[in-house]
Amino acid sequence: MNTGRTVFAQLLGVVPFSHFEHLVDKYQANRWTRDFTAWSHFICMAYAQFTRREGLRDLIACLNSQSSKLYHLGLRQRVSRSTLADANERRDSALFEALGHRLTEMALALYQDHDIGLGLKEPLYAMDSTTIDLCLSLFPWADFRSTKAGIKAHTVIDLRGAIPVMLTITTGKVSDVSLLDNLALPKGSIVVLDRGYVDFARLYLLVQQECSFVVRAKGNLSFHCTEAHPTDAKAGVWSDQTIVLTGERSKKGYPQPLRRVRFYDAVSCLELVFLSNRLDLSALTIATIYKQRWQVELFFKWLKQNLNVKHFFGNSLNAVRSQIWIAVCTYLMALIAHKPFHARISLRNFLHLAEVNMFEKVTLAQMVTNALTGDEIE
Repeated sequence: MNTGRTVFAQLLGVVPFSHFEHLVDKYQANRWTRDFTAWSHFICMAYAQFTRREGLRDLIACLNSQSSKLYHLGLRQRVSRSTLADANERRDSALFEALGHRLTEMALALYQDHDIGLGLKEPLYAMDSTTIDLCLSLFPWADFRSTKAGIKAHTVIDLRGAIPVMLTITTGKVSDVSLLDNLALPKGSIVVLDRGYVDFARLYLLVQQECSFVVRAKGNLSFHCTEAHPTDAKAGVWSDQTIVLTGERSKKGYPQPLRRVRFYDAVSCLELVFLSNRLDLSALTIATIYKQRWQVELFFKWLKQNLNVKHFFGNSLNAVRSQIWIAVCTYLMALIAHKPFHARISLRNFLHLAEVNMFEKVTLAQMVTNALTGDEIE
């Protein structure tokens, strides 16, 4: 009989517990309760994410049916709906946000040498947002339109491992471009943006921070071409120019030359125009960099399909923030645990294996091997 740790315990083991306790003290996360600690709260919500529970009643029933197995993980009592609901409402979401930042640091250390195949020395990031629709009567603080509510998760991911390095949760009314004011990346970084982020004054501030950008241009751009570069129509590069902006507001906001690349994507049959401050890169490299922006869309899709970020266990802003940050923590825990097996199995399938083997006492390596070979667990 295997007397080792369960799969769920191994996944929770990714979390540096001493640092978690430090964060609990920092945010005084246990000051209003003696029994249902922050760690117990995290176990419950991480279980909800790994097993994709969609309702509070469903979650509580499943937790209490496994109470003997959860006891050894640190959940020492049966959980009631009111206890978990109160914890989601009252415990500061900043605790789980800080934990997410620590797990991000751990994931970045693992994936820092990951090659995304562009031959770039600089780190590459993608920035975008996703909207999560809510019921206006249940979430009145998240008013978005006259008949619906919604929140936005503004996210920056490191493309070396699809690791979220920045996540800001706002109501749906907050514009995407305003989040550029909060963007802080390492010097020399390249960030890929969609055309919703075209604000030349903000982009120029990014350049002054010694960062680079590749952004899709809007159709009404006013500019003057100062130099035309050789093109390669067979590769999709229809034009490659060095330009200066001529619009009164835009040239004041961005007074330096820009690169303008017009590219035809044969796969989507779309003509795309890119702007960048990188005058040294080839036009095809700039187009290829922009294609990497799709990874942030896949990240949002992955979260929504494989974790629980659309059904919430509380209606307050704090409860919603806590659940989204715990979902991100769960993603990062899975990403870190999956790293030794990334060549053998996808992260999605690894997560599904963890879900069905949650309380099996088998190593993660053996779990993956069993799934790939069909061998039974000893």
